[in-house]
Amino acid sequence: MTTTPKPAPSARKAQAAAAPRPIPEFEGVHDVWPRGDRLRAVRSAAATYRERFVQQGRIHAVRSFDIAAAPYPTRFGFHGAALAVNPFVSIVNRMLVVQFDGFDGELKTLVWEPTVAAGTAQAPFYAQLKRLAGDFLTEHVFARYYQDPNTVLPSCGLRPEDVDFVSFDHLHVQDVRMIMGSTSTIPGERAPREALFPRARLLVHRRELGTFESTHPMQWAWYVDGGMDGVPPERVTAFDGDVELGVGVSLLWTPGHTDGNHSLVLNTPDGVWVSSENGISADNWQPELSRIPGVRRHAAFYGHEVVPNANTLEDSLDQYDSMVKEKTLADPSRRDPRWLQILPSSELAPFKRHWPVLPSFLHGGLNYGELTPAGGGR
Repeated sequence: MTTTPKPAPSARKAQAAAAPRPIPEFEGVHDVWPRGDRLRAVRSAAATYRERFVQQGRIHAVRSFDIAAAPYPTRFGFHGAALAVNPFVSIVNRMLVVQFDGFDGELKTLVWEPTVAAGTAQAPFYAQLKRLAGDFLTEHVFARYYQDPNTVLPSCGLRPEDVDFVSFDHLHVQDVRMIMGSTSTIPGERAPREALFPRARLLVHRRELGTFESTHPMQWAWYVDGGMDGVPPERVTAFDGDVELGVGVSLLWTPGHTDGNHSLVLNTPDGVWVSSENGISADNWQPELSRIPGVRRHAAFYGHEVVPNANTLEDSLDQYDSMVKEKTLADPSRRDPRWLQILPSSELAPFKRHWPVLPSFLHGGLNYGELTPAGGGR
């Protein structure tokens, strides 16, 4: 019998220093009962954690890149609140490249939301939409393709092997094999996929991985069948709850939209930014400021401070709490302090054909600092 050799003590120490750290401020808050008390506990924990988070320091740099615009049902985007002429809007998938100091003192690079459009098209929702609406509407009217994730890094002086971490807020419409590589061949292809980022580990909440293992019918339309098949286990780091990656970077568990949803939190020169797909527009988090017909009135009628993005309803109360958690962390925008710095990972596009469902405030992306080129500081 053979045994796997254990890392040397120095290697284990280095691995521990580089591993995500749990955030104690949020321990147990998602178990508080009754639900009104849970919301207050989430809000209080977020305010407490925010004080410590901003004192730790800032990231070195972040840049965003538009990948593709995809069709999305208007009624899902605003929980049925928006009064719309067009049943579909387009949302822009946006990839972030973040550089920061790890807790081991080394420069780290995180790629957030590197969506591969070919994989997204295989999700049951989009595959069926294409069959019903045809190529023209789905590919030429509602969809736009800007660039692929593997072309982004060279444009900012980085190499694929410079990436340490890859993560998504959740794995709706993601074929992870196309990003992290696979030992098995995707049906219709001739060979297994190579990883886009050969050194990177996928950071994913353990409950999101569990969804791939056994998908509920209410979740089925949004997950690519077999999308994790053959992904090497050593390329995946599963975590529970809320974690810190390094100085100025955290992944906060924000369940509700999916069981394993998590949000990216960044400390920048303009303060704290949060990114997730709990909403598709700033209007979702601040409906009292919304100019989209129906959204402000809906929130006021029900006494809600947020309007969730609701293509799945795994737990709408949890999603509400999670959006409050995000709002509590985020700073006001420097461009317009009425709005919070919450960047939808897929943001409502301001296309004229969406009228009157147009974003009341458009963040449009992030650009802080200078990404370190390949070989510079590694």
